[in-house]
Parts: sequence; C-alpha cells; structure tokens
Amino acid sequence: MKVLVLGSGGREHALCWALAKSSAVDELLCAPGNGGIAEVAECVDISADDALAVIEMCRTRHIGFVVVGPEAPLVAGMVDALEEAGIPAFGPSAKAAMLEASKGFTRDLCASHHIPSVGYVRATTMAEARAYTSANTLPLVVKADGLAAGKGVSIGSTEDEANSAAEFILSGGFPEAGTSVVIEQFLEGEEVSFFALVDGKHVLPLGSAQDHKAVGDGDTGPNTGGMGAYSPAPVMTDALEAQIMDTIIRPTVAAMEAEGRPFKGVLFAGLMITRQGPKLLEYNVRFGDPECQVLMARLDCDLLPLLKAARDGTLDQVRPKWRDDAALCVVMAAKGYPGAYEKGSVINGLEAAQEDPDVTIFHAGTTRASDQIQATGGRVLGVTATGASVGDAQSLAYRAVEKIDWPNGFYRRDIGWRAIDRKP
Repeated sequence: MKVLVLGSGGREHALCWALAKSSAVDELLCAPGNGGIAEVAECVDISADDALAVIEMCRTRHIGFVVVGPEAPLVAGMVDALEEAGIPAFGPSAKAAMLEASKGFTRDLCASHHIPSVGYVRATTMAEARAYTSANTLPLVVKADGLAAGKGVSIGSTEDEANSAAEFILSGGFPEAGTSVVIEQFLEGEEVSFFALVDGKHVLPLGSAQDHKAVGDGDTGPNTGGMGAYSPAPVMTDALEAQIMDTIIRPTVAAMEAEGRPFKGVLFAGLMITRQGPKLLEYNVRFGDPECQVLMARLDCDLLPLLKAARDGTLDQVRPKWRDDAALCVVMAAKGYPGAYEKGSVINGLEAAQEDPDVTIFHAGTTRASDQIQATGGRVLGVTATGASVGDAQSLAYRAVEKIDWPNGFYRRDIGWRAIDRKP
C-alpha cells in the first residue's frame, strides 16, 4: 500500500519512522516533510493544508491511505475532503475536530455531559472577563479559545495579570485562535497526557506521557509547543487508567456521537490528577508533539493496522504491543524560541549522536541543503532515547545531545525530572 503522511514536524517524522517499518507499506510519502523525514520517506513539496493539491497528488500517485498529522488541516476539514474524494484517511472530521478547535466547545460538552472538568467562563468582551476574574479565586488560567500552537495559555496570579492576558487574546494576540477567551479555575495536581484511538464507537487506550511546556529549566519562562516528553508517566497506574477511560474518555466518545459529531482518530487528553480524581484540562485531536516521538519509540508492533482500524471502525479487532522500556525526548530549539529566531544555521554531529541503537533523532524544523542539515523552525530536533527506566533514557538522550554541534541551538537540561524525583 502507498501511504501519505501530511505534516513537517517531529510528530510526522516519528509517524513516518514507525510506518516505514510496516511490511504493508510499499511506498511512503510525506507532504511537505523535512530534512529528517527525507531519510525514511519521499518528501513532496505540497502544503499539508492544501486539500486540492493533496487530493490531486493522491490520485496521481495512487495513494491508498493518508495520515493527517497536524491539527490545522484536521480543523479545516482535510479528512472530510479526502474521504469525499474516495481516499481513506486517518483523523477526525472537521465537526469532530471542534474538540481542539474550540476550548469553549469542549468545556460546554463536558458541562452538559457531566464529564469531570473545571469551572470556566467563555468571554468575548472584557466586561465578561473582568466579571469572572473579580468573582473567582486566584490564580486563574486564561486560554485562547482556538488554535494557538500550544502558546495560548497563561496563568493569572493576580486579577490584573488575568485581565491583561484576556485583553491580549480578545484584541487578536493570537490571530489564528480568534477573539474569544476561556477563563478557568486553576487545578492543583499532577498533569499527564493520555492517548486513545477511537473509531467512532470503540476506544483503544494507547498510553500516557508527560511533557514539559515551559521553555526553561524548572518549568520557568513562557509556554512553548513542548520542550521534551517521556513515556510512560509514572503517575498513570492501571486503576487510574481505568478510571479515566470510564469517566472521561468513553463518555466523551459517547457525547460526540450524541451531538452528531462521531469521533475517529486519536484522542489526546490533557488531564490534571487532583485529590478529587482526574479532571480534563483540554483535548487535542492528533498525536502530541513531542509526545508522539516517545510513544512511537515504545511501540513494538505495526502502526498501520492500528490507524486503519480507527478509520475503518474495527478497533475491537486489534491491540497495540509496547516495549517495556521507557522513552524520553529532549527538544533542541533555535535560540530565541518561542520568540523570534534565526533560520539557516547548520547542524553537525547528528550521525555520531545516534550511533547507539537506542537513540533516534526526530527532525521537526530542518531542511537538507547540499548534504547539510539546516535549522528552519523554532523546535528543530527531538533527541529520543529508550532505556529500562526514565532515568536511563534521560542519561542516554543527554549523552546524544552533547554530541550535536549546533551553536545556535538550546535545550532544557531537566527533561524527566518529575519521574526521576518521584518517590516510590
């Protein structure tokens, strides 16, 4: 089968890396891809958002299955367009992708279907925002309603901070996210990411991960798209997973079907484990980045049948197999990220860095030019290692990072700290 992956980030490199090992994949393409993806798939210079061009290419190249990686084309209806053209695709419809497209939609869904979540308000004016911030206990969490590349969330420790964050969003601070804001109560606890495949009715749990959103060591500085991750998350016991499936994931799938928005694809739940139990922070409708990198590093079976079963409605007939090892990913980013950064710097030492078979470097923002790898994005590399424990994987990943010669890059030096410091 010829398979096409849409996207150009570290998540898409991890998906291509996993799919390239499938005996059922005769030819693997990625649009538009990046410098690392080019080593495992044919990169095609087509935007992941250009549905007409993607469909034309699928017909010309006789693509049998499309995996849509990023959230933007999912929200824009890429899967709808492909399926209408008779091209099987993995991912939710635009109606189902509202779980990520609008945080307010998800909050309303949880409230109406009694899914454990958090107190909130949806505001479109500063008068509505100020009324909520003045009446509720601080701190408060202020979120852009729509897509903001993981950067549209801030904590208001004071009323002025919360109102300033709301005003920034309402005045168009995140143009792609719209001018609506969700203000939520702050939850105390441990955050965890949980993933499940869904085929509209059946739900197949995939596992857990924990990421590091803040740019700096010690979880300091502004939020980013993610500076590192590890899997599995030690907080996720079998009993907790069962509780999350019974109280959050399955009720959400049932609610979406009841709302006329049946969900197919991967459901990525951002959860807070509180003293009162797990509560939903947000949903994403695609694999996380860099969580996908550590999940794919641990996957010990063919990925393609799992993705096809989610599309075909046959998830009850498949089961994933996982390595016992833990996996950890350290993101190397361009200096200045998540603000302004330079493009075009050369990265050396990648071959030496992944000489160990338990190390894989997933590219996120790179291009290959004249046999050189150049940085083209904010988050550029995901140095991923597996080991018997998170600590072992961390040691191996950082040894690999130290072999990479890239003066224009930086990285956090404490990825995995929560798992390693965790007391038995």
